Amino acid sequence: MNDINVTVQTVAVYLVPVLFAISLHEAAHGYAARYFGDPTASNEGRLSLNPIRHIDLFGTILLPLTLYWAIGVPFGYAKPVPVDFSRLRKPKEQMAWVALAGPMANLAMAFGWMMLHVLLGAMSPGFAMRNYLDEMSLAGVAVNVVMFCFNLIPVPPLDGGRIVAGLLPGSLSRKYASIDRYTPFVFALLIFLSYKGYLGLALSGVLQRAVEILYAMTLPLRMLLG
Repeated sequence: MNDINVTVQTVAVYLVPVLFAISLHEAAHGYAARYFGDPTASNEGRLSLNPIRHIDLFGTILLPLTLYWAIGVPFGYAKPVPVDFSRLRKPKEQMAWVALAGPMANLAMAFGWMMLHVLLGAMSPGFAMRNYLDEMSLAGVAVNVVMFCFNLIPVPPLDGGRIVAGLLPGSLSRKYASIDRYTPFVFALLIFLSYKGYLGLALSGVLQRAVEILYAMTLPLRMLLG
């Protein structure tokens, strides 16, 4: 029963940050693609902050729940926003910018959640929802920093892999991008590294440092609040 209660409490705290994180991440890819000339995401109604449009039944719900109960690692993914790179004005170069848009949206959200954390800290302890919202704000920081770092791992099909492919010269870029066809093996390796704790260990150090930097960036707000 205690395990169930903990799971319910965890879901209650993380659900909103996760939904916002995946929705804005995917929408950012679509907006960037449209800016550079590809309207595919817009035409398919994916330029939306509605989480339902970005949720993949298997990757966002079934897989994370199954892995969480099986090995304690809630690994998953959202439904990728469709991007036709051939329709970009400069496909190779602008592919990197489209890929970068998603992680940058997560970084911006992490800062937004940190700002909320600071604002909540200035409120009266008597505010009924303060503790819950504060936990949610810190969860939002953690979720978005992890998504930012994870997606920048330089291996296709992750955003970091597409960024690297966009920066490499022609033939080398195509060879590097071809790793994309090994997607199931890449994700299997990442799940294995998560299960063994190696990925979490690497990300925990980055997360701690990122939280310190984000908190330092709120100094003007903290000074304003006194």
